Amino acid sequence: MADRYLHLTGTAPGRFLTRRLGLPQPAPLRRWTLQTPHLDGPLLHLTAGTSTMGGGLAKVLATTGLTVEARAARPAGIVLDATGVASAQGLAEVHAALHPVVRSLAPGGRIVVLGTPPTVEDHHQAAAQQALEGFVRSLGKEVGRGSTVQLLRLPADGTPEAAESTLRFLLSPRSAYVSGQVIELTSATPGSVPDWAAPLAGRTALVTGAARGIGASVASVLARDGAQVIVLDVPGAQDDLVRTADRLGATALPLDITAPDAAARIAAAAPDGLDVLVHNAGITRDRRLANMPAERWAQVIAVNLDSVLRTTDELLASGALNRGGRIVATASIAGIAGNDGQTNYAASKAGVIGLVRSLGPRAAAEHGVTVNAVAPGFIETRMTAAVPFLIREAGRRMNSLSQGGLPADVAEAVAWFAQPASGAVNGQVLRVCGQSLLGA
Repeated sequence: MADRYLHLTGTAPGRFLTRRLGLPQPAPLRRWTLQTPHLDGPLLHLTAGTSTMGGGLAKVLATTGLTVEARAARPAGIVLDATGVASAQGLAEVHAALHPVVRSLAPGGRIVVLGTPPTVEDHHQAAAQQALEGFVRSLGKEVGRGSTVQLLRLPADGTPEAAESTLRFLLSPRSAYVSGQVIELTSATPGSVPDWAAPLAGRTALVTGAARGIGASVASVLARDGAQVIVLDVPGAQDDLVRTADRLGATALPLDITAPDAAARIAAAAPDGLDVLVHNAGITRDRRLANMPAERWAQVIAVNLDSVLRTTDELLASGALNRGGRIVATASIAGIAGNDGQTNYAASKAGVIGLVRSLGPRAAAEHGVTVNAVAPGFIETRMTAAVPFLIREAGRRMNSLSQGGLPADVAEAVAWFAQPASGAVNGQVLRVCGQSLLGA
C-alpha cells in the first residue's frame, strides 16, 4: 500500500508544512537494484585509538564496492574501527573521530562502528565496549536523511576476513531498513564465495510460508542470488504458491508445516540435502488473553514455534541439512516489545529468539550449521494494509527512519544470513525495523 505521507514529504509544500508543524520527515530509502548495487560515494575509514585488527581490515573494506579513503568530503559510508577502545578515557577517541565528519555523511549513508565483545576479565574494557552500543543506538536516531548506524563486534581471536559478508551487507543498499543494530561475529571460518553476483549458486534453499508477502520476497531474493529454491505453503494457498514457483523457476511444495510428516516430506523434496532453511510461515489469531480461547492460543504456538522446533530438530538429526548450511527463522518486534492483544503471537516469536540463541552454537559445533533470525518491524504487506489508518500511520512513523519497511528488506537480511561467507554470523537476531522505538 502506498505511503502517501512519505510522498507528501518529498514535495516542496510537504517539506515546508512538516517542518513548520514539527512532523517526521522520512527520506526515501535507496534499496538494491541491478542499476544501483552500491552506495554512491567513497568509504571513509577511521580509527579510534589503536586498532586490534591489523592490516587485514583495509583489504576487506576494499571488497565492499566502495572506494576507501582516509578523508572524504561527502562519504557514502564511514567505518570507525574502535576495537582498541578499552577505557572510559578511550571513548574520547570515538568522539574525536566522528564529531568532525558525521554532518558530511551523504543522505542514505552508512556508519559502521567496529568493536569487540565486552569481556568479564576486564571491567574497564567491558564498560568501554558496552558504551559503544548506547552510542550507536543513539547516533542512529540522530543522523536522519535515511542514513543508518550499526555496531559490529569482531572476536578478539578472529580475523577481519570473517566480517566480509557482513560489511558488504551493512555498507550497501541491501541494508536500507536496518539501523541501530548490534551484530556479534564468532571466530568461525567463513565459507568461500566464488561469485559475489550469485553468492548462493549451487545451494538449495527452502522457504516456508512462501506463497505471498514476505515469504515470496525471500524466495525471490534467494533465487536472484543463485539458489535453487523450494517454496512451501499450506495446500489452501496452492494457486499462489504455484504462481510464485513458476515466476522464480522454483519447486512448489504444498504442505501444512504442522503435519507430523512435514520434516520427512521436506527432506524428500531435497534429495541432495538442504543448504538453506528459512522458517517464515506464521499466523496471527489476535485477542486479549482474557478473551482468548485455548484453540486460538494453540494454533499460533503450533505454526509459529512448535513447527519450527520440530522440523529443525528432525532435519538436523536426519542429516537433511548439509554441513555449511544455514537456518534462518522469522521472529518479530512483537516478540521483543510485546503487543496489546498478541500474547500468543509475541510468545511464539520470543520463543523463536530463544531457539536461535540456544541452538546456534550447538548446531554449528555438531552439524556445521548456523542458526539466526530476522525480527521484522512494520513491513508494508497485505496484512498491514488492513490495519486501521491511524494505527497504520503510527506504526510507520515509530522508528528512526519514520516509515514502514518492504518485504524485500527482510529478504535481503535473510539472504545475507544464508551466504556461505556468513559462517561467522551465528545465534544473531537482526531487527529489520528501521530502528523501532519499541523494545530493546
